[in-house]
Amino acid sequence: MIFGSEIPDALARGLVLGAVGLVWIILLVRLFGLRSFSKMTNFDFVMTIAVGSLLAGMATATSWASLVQGIAAITVLFCLQFTAAFLRQRSDIFLSVIQNDPVILMEDGVICQQALEATRVSKGDLIAKLREANALDMSKIRAVVLETTGDVSVLHGDHVDELVLQGVKRID
Repeated sequence: MIFGSEIPDALARGLVLGAVGLVWIILLVRLFGLRSFSKMTNFDFVMTIAVGSLLAGMATATSWASLVQGIAAITVLFCLQFTAAFLRQRSDIFLSVIQNDPVILMEDGVICQQALEATRVSKGDLIAKLREANALDMSKIRAVVLETTGDVSVLHGDHVDELVLQGVKRID
């Protein structure tokens, strides 16, 4: 106990341990780079959620051992994420094992019903994403892509360069 009573002690412990955890995460981000929280892949998304959960656990730790365990777990996650990013760059096999392919849900103004079914995206959800992207004319929508992170990209305009759609899966 830092203080003689329970409430001030809990407040002080939460502030100190939360601050220590946050400072540790900031140091790791400085060391490993901003890529750590980029949400470019599903692995990055899971990493972000896990680090947040571990930080919450550290802030409510009741012992120094719990704090050290949280610091160790976060450090391991950063190392795993760094290793996964390194291997994704260098190995197509590793990339195919840990990452889903992005999928075209709509192309040249036509909704790909089979793609919606395969990805379990409803037509209503697709239409909502079109509105969100200020897509006003269905005929001007070149492609709608369900990305590996679960985000939806809406490409509209006169044409789309094939390079932008490289690696995107078409389900017919």
